[in-house]
Order: sequence, then C-alpha cells, then structure tokens
Amino acid sequence: MTRTIVWWSSGAASAVAAALVLRDTPTAIIARCETGNEDPDNYRFEADVMRHLHCSVTILQSDEYSDVWDVWQRRRYMAGINGAPCTVEMKVKPRLAFQHPTDHHIFGYTADAADVKRFELLRETYPELTMRAPLIERGIDKSASLAIVSGWGIDLPRSYAMGFPNANCLGTGCVKATSPAYWSLYRHHFPDRFARTASYAREIGCRLTRIRGERAFIDDIPADWPMTQPIVPACDFLCHLATQEPSV
Repeated sequence: MTRTIVWWSSGAASAVAAALVLRDTPTAIIARCETGNEDPDNYRFEADVMRHLHCSVTILQSDEYSDVWDVWQRRRYMAGINGAPCTVEMKVKPRLAFQHPTDHHIFGYTADAADVKRFELLRETYPELTMRAPLIERGIDKSASLAIVSGWGIDLPRSYAMGFPNANCLGTGCVKATSPAYWSLYRHHFPDRFARTASYAREIGCRLTRIRGERAFIDDIPADWPMTQPIVPACDFLCHLATQEPSV
C-alpha cells in the first residue's frame, strides 16, 4: 500500500504542509524524528497543531543514541565537511528505517530561495524517492507560513519571536549553522546552553562558525556581534490556500 508521509519538524512550515496534504489525503501519516534536543515549547506547539488538524504524530527514534549530545560525545564529532552526525543518526537513519519504497514523502520546505535549494539537493541525493514540497509548489514562504498558522489561532513556537529562522535544535544550537549572527543570538537567549556547546566544541577542536571568512570557535564571536532578526509574519493572496480546515 502506498503511504503518504508528512515529515513534521515542529515548525510553522511543516504545519502548513500537513494541512494542505490532509485535505486530499486524510490518511497521511505525520511523522517526526525525536532528537532529544528540542525546546519545550515545540511540544506545546505540536500538541496544538495536531488538535487543529485532528491527527497525531508518529514518533521515530534512534535505536543507538539517546539524543544529540550522545552522538557528539560518542563520535567525538559535531560538524564539519562531512556534515553533522547528529542529523544522520537522529533523523536520517530513523527515517530510512521507517520508510517504504512506495511511500510519498511530503516536506515543509518553503518558497524561500535557500529552502528551494535545500529541497533540490534532497531530490538529487534521494532520486529514488517520490517527494513533494507543497509550499514551494504554491509559492508560500516562511513569513507566509507564520501568518497562516497564526491565523489558525495557534501561538507560534517561541523561537520565531526570538529571531531564530526555525524551531529546531534549541537545546544545543544547530551545529550546521556557521553564521556568527545565529550563534550570537543563541548566546543571547541561552547563555548556559551556548557555554556548554562552546566548551565541548573547543575540547574536540570543532570550529563551528566563520568570522570574516575564517573558521572560528563560537566563543570567539565578539560580544557585540549583530544577531539575526525575527521573521515578520506576512500573508498575501496565497495564504487562503492553507487557511481552510483539512478534510477529516
């Protein structure tokens, strides 16, 4: 049997993607890979969205690692030219173990240029998969997805108002991020978590950021370095495509 799987990331974009797909495919599976690295408010948001969509989430977990820190400490590797092992172990491998060759995969990539590029790379990496990105198809960007979810009467994950571009990995900071503006923001909101990540990065010699083109440790970022700014929710005529109640 062909299954439709919406890959839920606890963010606004995947919420809108799920709503769009559930209209035509009410049997779609909403699946999330648990990383043990999420902000507590993400779980509140997940519960609110699932109530709105009248569905539940299938949770997938690694059989080998308990959380992101477990991956880093056992592998002695955080991120580099080979990517981030936490993504592979906590997200990719559980997904590969769960999926079937006939599945249809739905991803919450938005119409923003960076997301379009990421989705194209995903398609090139896994050409054997049948996949779609409904928000890209409809030209819905990040700011529109925030506005759509707010229009449902659901409070967005607090990470967006803080200035983070997505709702993931606030337990440690996203080690795939090389922007000093991102890490400056993370240090501002979560100084203790930042210090722990920065300390371990120094211990294993992992320079996670780039300062003026040069690789650097994140605790080398000057205290007055500018921080990323919040995405402002904004909706145009496209938003009506995702504001209707899904079929149930």
